[in-house]
Amino acid sequence: MARKRAFPKAKSGNVFGQARKPPKMFRAGLYARVSTNDQQTLSMQSRAMREYAARRGWTIALQVREVNSGAVRRVAREKVLEAARRREIDVVLVWRLDRWGRSVTDLLATLQELEHLSVGFVSLTEALDLTTPAGRAMAGLLAIFAEFEREILRERTRAGLAHARQNGKRLGRPMTAGLHAAEIRKLHRAGIAKAEIARRLQVGRTSVRRILATKQ
Repeated sequence: MARKRAFPKAKSGNVFGQARKPPKMFRAGLYARVSTNDQQTLSMQSRAMREYAARRGWTIALQVREVNSGAVRRVAREKVLEAARRREIDVVLVWRLDRWGRSVTDLLATLQELEHLSVGFVSLTEALDLTTPAGRAMAGLLAIFAEFEREILRERTRAGLAHARQNGKRLGRPMTAGLHAAEIRKLHRAGIAKAEIARRLQVGRTSVRRILATKQ
């Protein structure tokens, strides 16, 4: 009887009868920010994020750097968000959470938008990875902190208003033009044009016209 020749068995790409899906290639948007007094760390942040993206097998689709103070509106950060809205990136990678968010409330708002867009978020220093279930669970704590921050701000505002009232301070916008009413009428009687009066006293033209239309 002829002996059957053994052939090497081809490896199947199926798992339990299902075709194995290739891993998704994430397109990463890298965002690095430093203050105007700490620009020397900018290259370090960018290098660490590039190395991390390489280890995860991500493609760097966008790399943004920004130099400003924490309170200033982050124009370059908006470029990353716009890329996420256009579905040009799958994950945002930052060095640290305070590099991205101006406050807990701002941080939560942007993370919620990214989640709505199905875009992940990773912060290297805090080891926060919102592409994983554990990371998304941690993000829920940020909502608690954001509400805590908002309540503190509301309480400080209420305390400040109460303190001002106790000291007899007038609340609201000052009546700048009203303080110059007599001078406005005097200049107008002297034949000075309304536009010139507004320029000299640094008040709005509408305010000048309103005062002149009001009887003394």
